[in-house]
Amino acid sequence: MMRNRVRSARRLSTLAALAATVLAVPLVATDRAGAAPATVALPPAHAGFDYQIGGAYTPPAGVRVVSRDHEDPPAAGLYNICYINAFQVQPGAESSWDSDLLLRDSSGKVVYDTDWGEALLDTRTADKRTRIAAKVDGWIDSCASKGYQAIEPDNYDSYSRSKKLLTSGGAEAYITLLSAHAHSKGLAIAQKNTSELAGDRASTGLDFAVAEECGTYNECGDYTDAFGNHVIVIEYTAKGLSKACAGWGSELSIVRRDVDVSPAGSAGYVRKTC
Repeated sequence: MMRNRVRSARRLSTLAALAATVLAVPLVATDRAGAAPATVALPPAHAGFDYQIGGAYTPPAGVRVVSRDHEDPPAAGLYNICYINAFQVQPGAESSWDSDLLLRDSSGKVVYDTDWGEALLDTRTADKRTRIAAKVDGWIDSCASKGYQAIEPDNYDSYSRSKKLLTSGGAEAYITLLSAHAHSKGLAIAQKNTSELAGDRASTGLDFAVAEECGTYNECGDYTDAFGNHVIVIEYTAKGLSKACAGWGSELSIVRRDVDVSPAGSAGYVRKTC
C-alpha cells in the first residue's frame, strides 16, 4: 500500500555541530558496486527513540537514539540519525537544482508531491541519478562531519506519486548510490518506509529501517522480515501506538509523535512510548 507519510519542513537556520559518542554493534556492509567494505554502527535495537525532525530539543530521559534534520547538530552522547529529503525538493528550493533534474510530465510541467508542495527528482536515467546523488552526497558529508552515525533519506517511495513516470527500479538504483557513499563515510543508512522494497535491502545496501505507522497499517512484520529487530517505528495516533506496542513493543524502538513532529514545549507537542 502506497501512502504519503508525515514529515516536517526543513528549518532555515544551520546550527553548529556538536561532538557525539555512541556504543553500538558494528555492521560490515559492502556496496553493490564492489567498493571496499566499510564498518558502520547500527542503532541499538529496542532502544529509547525520539523523532526530532521538526526541531531539535533536549532528548527525554531514557532516549538513546535520536533522528534530527541535517541542518541541526546531533545530540551529544546518543546515537544520531541525520534526516535528509533525498528524493524530493524542499518547497521553494527548485532553483537550487538543475532544471532537468526536476521530474516533468509530457507537457513539461514539474511533477509535485501535492501533499507537501515538493517537486519530485527525476531518477529515470543513470546520468541523472548520478548528478542528483552528487548533490545529496554533500549533505551526507555534512552529516558525517557533524558527528552523526546514520542517515535517513526520505521519500524513497516518491515513484508512487510520480504519475507513473518513475519506477521502483530507478529508486533502488539511486538509493544504492547513496548507500555506497554513506558507507564510505562510515555512516549507516536507513530504509525510510516503502515496505514493498524491504526485501531488496541486501542489494541496495540499506542497514536498518525507519517505519512510519507500520503498526497502524500492519506493516511492521514486513520490515522485521528484512531487517530483524533493527526497525524504528513512529506512530501518530494513540491507536497506532497501541497496535505497534502490542505486537512489537518487546522487540522494536517505538514512539508516538504529533503529526507536525513539534519540538518539546511547543503547541501540539506529543511524545509517548510503549
